[in-house]
Amino acid sequence: MSAADSSAAQPNPMDPWSELRSTTQSRIGLGRAGDALPTRRVLEFRVAHAAARDAVHLPLDVAAFTSAVGDVGLGEPSVVRSLAADRGQYLRRPDLGRAPADLDAVPRVGADVGFVLADGLSPRALMDHGAPLLSAIVAELPGHYTLAPPVVATQARVALGDHIGAALGVTTLVMLIGERPGLSVADSVGIYLTHRPQPARTDADRNCISNVHPPDGLGYVQAARVVAGLVSGARRLGRSGVDLKDTSRAAAIGTAEALEL
Repeated sequence: MSAADSSAAQPNPMDPWSELRSTTQSRIGLGRAGDALPTRRVLEFRVAHAAARDAVHLPLDVAAFTSAVGDVGLGEPSVVRSLAADRGQYLRRPDLGRAPADLDAVPRVGADVGFVLADGLSPRALMDHGAPLLSAIVAELPGHYTLAPPVVATQARVALGDHIGAALGVTTLVMLIGERPGLSVADSVGIYLTHRPQPARTDADRNCISNVHPPDGLGYVQAARVVAGLVSGARRLGRSGVDLKDTSRAAAIGTAEALEL
């Protein structure tokens, strides 16, 4: 955050919305100038809109990103793309982003957990957060799990992970994907977990952890702990999705209460 942003975030005693606005990135209490928004708020909106558009269209630097992912230590990443030939087609045809063009590069390893890192609707978010988030997740998973080499997917939608997970032969798939940019956040990553992935899976078969973009969103370690808990729960339950609940925060509250006693 710049000095100007930091100054703007400080509560202003003359503005009743100021204290609440300093705690959120949401566009609240914007004020008015006659029948319109103040000029400052209009310009802020235009900047946010431009950042969101740029985040969608900025291509993933595959070479640099696969190098960063390789440094996590899970093995050499393989790269796949969807049937969408370019960004324009990806945006117009979501169905093409859900199916792979070719899975020959994906090794069948039969591991406990596999990872897909996908550009989604914000390649910028994946570039910024993908590798450190993956590293945090790996650190939180129990050591007895076998982990597959990561797969980087381009022009990808969430359902592409089902095809990749089935090709890998993994029991549980964890997909990190750039989330659709909004007018307050353009670099957020979502995490989708699917137990026994296969192309027939639906969104009801997945668990989602969203809004990962420290320092303003969910942090890497916090997200990783939720992932580890969901992986463990999915293995016990034998499935993921609507039947699998995140109990990590409840466990943390219980521990805190026990310490207070």
